[in-house]
Amino acid sequence: MKTIAVIDIGKTNAKVALVDLDRFEETAVRKTANGVMTEGPYPHFDVERLWRFIAESLAALNAETPIEAISVTTHGATAVLLDRNGDLALPLLDYEFTGPDTLAGHYETVRPPFSETGAARLPMGLNIGAQIYWQEQTFPDQFANVASILTYAQYWSYRLTGVLSTELTSLGCHTDLWNPYSADFSTMVDARGWRPLFAPVRRASDVLGGLTPKAAKAAGLPVGLPVYCGIHDSNSSLLPHVLTRKAPFSVVSTGTWVVMMAMGARKVALDEARDTLINVNALGDPVPSARFMGGRAFSTLIPDPAVMVSEDVEAEVAAAEWMLLPSVPEGSGPFPHVKASWTCDEASLTGSQRLAVVSFHLAMMTASSLDLIGAEGEIVVEGPFAVNPSYLRMLKAATGRPVLIGSQSATGTSLGTACLVDGSRAQAHTVEFEGEVPEAYIAYAAHWTKLVQAL
Repeated sequence: MKTIAVIDIGKTNAKVALVDLDRFEETAVRKTANGVMTEGPYPHFDVERLWRFIAESLAALNAETPIEAISVTTHGATAVLLDRNGDLALPLLDYEFTGPDTLAGHYETVRPPFSETGAARLPMGLNIGAQIYWQEQTFPDQFANVASILTYAQYWSYRLTGVLSTELTSLGCHTDLWNPYSADFSTMVDARGWRPLFAPVRRASDVLGGLTPKAAKAAGLPVGLPVYCGIHDSNSSLLPHVLTRKAPFSVVSTGTWVVMMAMGARKVALDEARDTLINVNALGDPVPSARFMGGRAFSTLIPDPAVMVSEDVEAEVAAAEWMLLPSVPEGSGPFPHVKASWTCDEASLTGSQRLAVVSFHLAMMTASSLDLIGAEGEIVVEGPFAVNPSYLRMLKAATGRPVLIGSQSATGTSLGTACLVDGSRAQAHTVEFEGEVPEAYIAYAAHWTKLVQAL
């Protein structure tokens, strides 16, 4: 098979991309904003609007180039609760909704320890276990109708094939539901009596089934077209490198979340309070990881994405040591309880100066997180930040290690997701960032670190 359609549902945007496995590159992309609905019992994702977008996109892309298989990737912090008819028993909760926090004290008494799961305790619904517990306690009648629990990527695979499943990378990403060391559900799942509800666990690269007649008609595709199980989005960015690159190295996947995964990391004690965790990669192996909401910070802090930064402006900011200290937003990342502050007059900055300061800030947040997980060797940057030279230069200055530019596409995760169809054809297209790193940048990084440590 050559032409793979990848469905990529992120928190901010949803995309459908065509990947040519022979050339190992995207050939077409369609995308839409992924909004949150506020009516109903709680804020939730509009799955029917997303389904219409997916079906229409598959039909349009197939008209350009015949699709031979479909694979799926999504963000990880969502569980899907289905009734006996295969319909939603409860809406898909927006993980930024604070409802689960109302039962945080109770949840602390039932969740498994960090030492068992490698999942840090996170606010809102960022732990899937906290979502399910809150739904169980708050909506007992509806929860009593739950017959199947799916991980998010596998919900879309189910819509395509009618086959119910969960999957290793999606269960193993800060859910509280999975023990990555024993490769089994956590003790909480059994204690709550949830194990029978979870759909069968599959590997991301399993062929889940073929398109049902209903899905095929909606998408204008042949009945029986193969659909692969699907993968957690950060792991999709990691997969081509796992298949082709020798450890140690780390991959920095940038989007709404910046997720760092360190293969062959030095052994360190992960700090649950600083958004470090264990992920499970597509091969089933535990991977030290860290996260912060870098894409969200960028969109909050930079209202005009068209602004550009020259090296002269970069150098001016570095020499003046104009800085943004963490955290934006608060509540997650390596400094979750530190209130953001500027070391300069924020209002006096030009657009390009502000972009340089914010880019430096994001690079320093990345470097701090990589250090927390014991990352060594090359650093591969995937996604939107891979086209930001200010970010790349400061990341190189802060770590002293080679920085490589990986997939720069807004749908960079699509290449890794396409690897599920044939891992032997995986490629890791990277180019080393060769920009110079003046001493002022190294001094800036050291001063930023010193100021943050004081906070």
